[in-house]
Amino acid sequence: MAQERLIVTVSGVRGTIGGTLTPEIAAEFGSAFATFLAEQGETDASVKKRVAIGRDSRPSGPMVKEAVTKGLTACGVDVIDLGIVTTPGAALMTRLLECDGGIIITASHNPLPYNGIKFLQPTGVALPADQALRLKTIWESKQFIRTNVVGTQSANHRTHPMHIDAVLAVTDVTAVSSKRYKVALDSVNGAGCVGTPMLLSKLGCEVVHINGEPTGEFAHTPEPLKENLTDLCDMVRKQKVHIGFAQDPDADRLVVVDENGEFLGEEYTLALAAAFVLSHRQGNIAVNLSTSRMVDDLAEAAGVEVVRSPTGEANVVAAMQREECIFAGEGNGGVIDPRVVSVRDSFVGMAMLLQYMAETGKPISELAAEIPAYCLKKTKITCPPDAAGKVAERTKALFADTPDARFDQRDGLRIDLADSWVSVRASNTEPIMRIFAEAPTESQANALVKKVQALADEIVS
Repeated sequence: MAQERLIVTVSGVRGTIGGTLTPEIAAEFGSAFATFLAEQGETDASVKKRVAIGRDSRPSGPMVKEAVTKGLTACGVDVIDLGIVTTPGAALMTRLLECDGGIIITASHNPLPYNGIKFLQPTGVALPADQALRLKTIWESKQFIRTNVVGTQSANHRTHPMHIDAVLAVTDVTAVSSKRYKVALDSVNGAGCVGTPMLLSKLGCEVVHINGEPTGEFAHTPEPLKENLTDLCDMVRKQKVHIGFAQDPDADRLVVVDENGEFLGEEYTLALAAAFVLSHRQGNIAVNLSTSRMVDDLAEAAGVEVVRSPTGEANVVAAMQREECIFAGEGNGGVIDPRVVSVRDSFVGMAMLLQYMAETGKPISELAAEIPAYCLKKTKITCPPDAAGKVAERTKALFADTPDARFDQRDGLRIDLADSWVSVRASNTEPIMRIFAEAPTESQANALVKKVQALADEIVS
């Protein structure tokens, strides 16, 4: 069993409450972010910085938020409390309120013992890798700025309507509303409970909502995987709805259940959204190295390119901006529309898929069936910090003599083969390594996973 540790990566800070993420550490990260902001741009120390801070619904959220706020205000930063909001909502408000940075208290899909701290640039985008490393260095040094001016605290409760308005501004509301879709929604008692039904109502949808109170006491394991969404699938069948949506606790990820109650898989969210975007506009797409080849096939048919980046939203957004892509995302159900906000956004994903259905007149199952299908297998192994790198080295050696193998080591290791690929990397958010393989058939994908997993078992055991 790997020793529990605080995880500090490009995706922010993750730890367990009562374990690695204590109030003292949360306050230190507040002070570290204040110190980091003081280094950015403005040189006049008398000009106070402002930070917007929101949280998901976890019961530990108020404690972590209060500790981070104390660390910020102790270093002279003014804090705007957004309350319980989605991660994309907090990102949007950071930009609209013209803050110097933003923070969202969330552990995303991690189970209840976890919480985390995610840091945002003034644009609402997560810190890029170099800035995340600088923040970590400041925290490790404990050399925080000191001031005799304490920061102020205020509140803003406009996140949900502002976020909804931004999504509706890029959506054909009339086309969607005319269909009067019936939608099943599982918000897993998270931050999406309030704003999501408001959005769907504005789109003329009848909503059947389960796990719709933002208590943070998750009704099921919060990661939106097939085994955790049996109630949603049953609800779709019983209520005869047109589509089912599932969110994770901070509502940046979206997973789809078709009108027959069949779980489509998290990779289909991005693929369907990409198909919709490319039916309207032509431009390149940015995704991470762990995203399905379905997107590549869609891009090739549209005459555009796929730009791949290391895993982590900040890395994908950096690639999107660098290559001037019109759309981006990750295969975990993360859809990014820079016209709204450059972070994963389940609200955007829902609006896109509903408009896609409305414009084509097709059910979501038929639209999914039009996308070339692959079998993508995903597995994870609990491991010590250095194990994933060792497994990657052994895996590269194993495939060294394979004809036409192409190796990409920007994010662990990805090996592209003639009609398949396999990857191994350390998680940014959990003490695990992830092994993915995609191929035309399930047997091929399973065989690739087993090859790598055998090496992993030798190293970890």
